[in-house]
Amino acid sequence: MKNVDYIIVGCGLSGIAFSEQLRANLKSFVVFENNSQQSSTVAAGLYNPVILKRFTEVWKANEQLTLALPKYKELESLLQVKLDYKLPVYRVFASIEEQNDWFTSADKPTLEPYLSTQLIKNDNAFINAPFGFGEVKQTGRLDTEALVSAYRNYLTQKELLLMEPFNYSELNLKSDLVIYKNISAKHIIFAEGFGVTQNPLFKKLPLNVAKGEIIIIKAPQLHIDYILKSSIFITPLQDDLYIVGATYNWEDQSNAITNEGKEELVSKLKKVITCEFKVVKQLAGIRPTVKDRRPLVGQHPNYRNAYILNGLGTRGVMIAPYVAKQLFNFIEYQKPIDSEINCSRFVF
Repeated sequence: MKNVDYIIVGCGLSGIAFSEQLRANLKSFVVFENNSQQSSTVAAGLYNPVILKRFTEVWKANEQLTLALPKYKELESLLQVKLDYKLPVYRVFASIEEQNDWFTSADKPTLEPYLSTQLIKNDNAFINAPFGFGEVKQTGRLDTEALVSAYRNYLTQKELLLMEPFNYSELNLKSDLVIYKNISAKHIIFAEGFGVTQNPLFKKLPLNVAKGEIIIIKAPQLHIDYILKSSIFITPLQDDLYIVGATYNWEDQSNAITNEGKEELVSKLKKVITCEFKVVKQLAGIRPTVKDRRPLVGQHPNYRNAYILNGLGTRGVMIAPYVAKQLFNFIEYQKPIDSEINCSRFVF
């Protein structure tokens, strides 16, 4: 029998963030992953502290960024891979009224660190932006695919990763112990993404379907070194490649790409840029979202050593380290979880 402090089910953004809490605090653990969920690996990976539809601050943006950015820098050193690409976001203004709304928002104390008060004129002949741009600061892109791949390799080398489906029927939850096959642990963390809908312990929680698709285009004439935000995001990679996304589909629960998703993105893209481009790749995944747009973090009401870390939604890169720390401090130090994210806000 192998004895550890924690079993983690899921090795996406939330599972990695919690693993890092354990590693930093010298706790032993093993991770189960079956590659059934793709939301972390296909995510555009943007971190942006402002909701750009209505120019408001993301919930606890400063706390999230303060934790997340140093953590990803540590991971770059640990994994010896480039992950964090600092890029400003340029929000396309649709009218003079939007410009005025932007500058009004920029005067608010919570948004002042993030919204530039300098109007940026569009000097790119291939971008349709007659009213210019507003710049969002402290933004960028995390290469989530590289992170997940490198972290799983790291865990494999340390013999901490088990690439196999987790069989709930073999889980035995005792009052002070978790037993799964030949592993015993003090606690078990379920960080399965949308896969938690098959988890008998937590499947009654209100996790919603939010399928997202992105495309990667090659556009040699575009030449932008910032993230362009209009009705879509256009995010530069290398070699004239750009991520374009994303769609929202509340019905389809598959990871399959669709022609409808591609056509929607291409149609929106053509309203923003006028240069030639070619779609070179298309990806899809299911985002785990909650009806109140807050994660699901906390303890099962009946099994006190079973926990959930899920529902990160579209801002997983920013919020994962924050919610992982909240859960770790709750388990190890009995510090209360923020009521807005505690899963106890729902009856299940």
